[in-house]
Amino acid sequence: MTIFSDDVISGVTGHMNGDHTDDNLLIARAFGYPGATASTMVGVTEAAGLWRVTDVDGEHELSVAWPGGPIAERPEIRREVVALYIAACAKLGVPARGEHEEPATSHHGAGHAADETHGDRAAHGEDAAEGADAATDRPFSVIIRESSWSDHSDSEGATFMEDIMRGKGSLQDYVDLVAQHYFMYEALEAAAERVAGDRRFAGFHTPALVRLPALEADLAHLIGADWRDRIVAVPATLEYAARMREVAAEGWVAGVVAHHYTRYLGDLSGGQYIAKRVAKQHGLPGAGIAFYHFAELGDLAEFKNRYRAALDVLGAQLDADERVRMLDEVRTAYAFNTAVFRDLGQAKLAAA
Repeated sequence: MTIFSDDVISGVTGHMNGDHTDDNLLIARAFGYPGATASTMVGVTEAAGLWRVTDVDGEHELSVAWPGGPIAERPEIRREVVALYIAACAKLGVPARGEHEEPATSHHGAGHAADETHGDRAAHGEDAAEGADAATDRPFSVIIRESSWSDHSDSEGATFMEDIMRGKGSLQDYVDLVAQHYFMYEALEAAAERVAGDRRFAGFHTPALVRLPALEADLAHLIGADWRDRIVAVPATLEYAARMREVAAEGWVAGVVAHHYTRYLGDLSGGQYIAKRVAKQHGLPGAGIAFYHFAELGDLAEFKNRYRAALDVLGAQLDADERVRMLDEVRTAYAFNTAVFRDLGQAKLAAA
C-alpha cells in the first residue's frame, strides 16, 4: 500500500529512471545487490523506495527504507532519495555529486538542496530573486534543476505521457507525440540559429544536437511519405512554438537557452528511457526512434556535464534579475510541455 497517487509515483520514477540511472544503480549495489548491472525505480511508499534490479542471477525486487523514517508529503520523497544516494556513495566509497556533497543532518533538518518546496516559490518574482541571489555560490545549473524539479515531475505525470512511459500507450500515441516534436523542434532549431552568432550561446548548440532530420525520417517511417499533410499541431504546441519564436525574435539568449535546456537535456535523459520503452513495446529497433539517437555526441553523460558547465558560465554572466527571468522561462517551458501532453490526452479522448 502507498499513500502516494499514481501521478506522483509516475513522476518520481520517470525522473529517476530518466535523469538518475547511475544513482539507481549505486543504490542497488549499496543496499543489497553489489553485482547489479541494471536498476530501475518502480515505486514509492511512505516507508521505502522500490527498485527492480538485475544481476547475473536475474531480476530482483529491492525495497530500501527511507533514512529519515516514514514520509507523507511529495517534497519528502526527493529529500529521502537524495539521502539514499548520499548514503550509497558513502557505503561504496564513491564521491557524491557537488550539489549533494553536504548530507542532511536529520529527518527534519534537510538543507534547501533537498527541499523541493522552494521550487514553488520560484513562480513569485520577489522570492525567486531572493533565492537566486542567496544561491550564487552554487552552480547555476544546480539552481535551474532544483527550481524546476516539481515542474519537470508534473510533466512526466501528465496522463498521456505517463501511459507512454509505463508501456500502456498505443503506437498511435507515440506517433502523435513525434508529430508534436516536429513542430516544437522546427521552432527551437530556428531559434538556435537566430542567436548562433552570440558568443554566450556558443557552449550550448552543436550540429550533433539537431533533431529535425531525424524527426522527418521517423515520421516518414511511422506515417508515410505524405506525413507533412497528415500531422497537426495541438493548440498548446502552437503556443509553445510561438513562444520560442518570440524569445528568439527578441534576441534573448538566456531565454533561448531556457527552452534549449528543457528540450535537449530532457531528450538526453528521460528521452533515452522513453526510446527504450517504445522500441521494445512497438518493435522499433531504429527506424521510428531516430529522434532519440545521439551517437554523434559521444558519451551522453560527458556531454551533459559540459552542457551544465556552460549553464554555470552563463549564470555567472547574468545579473540577479536576468537569472530570475531565465528561471521563470525554464518553468514556462515545462508548463508548455505539460500542456502539450494534456492536449494530446484530450484529443485522444475526443477521437475515441
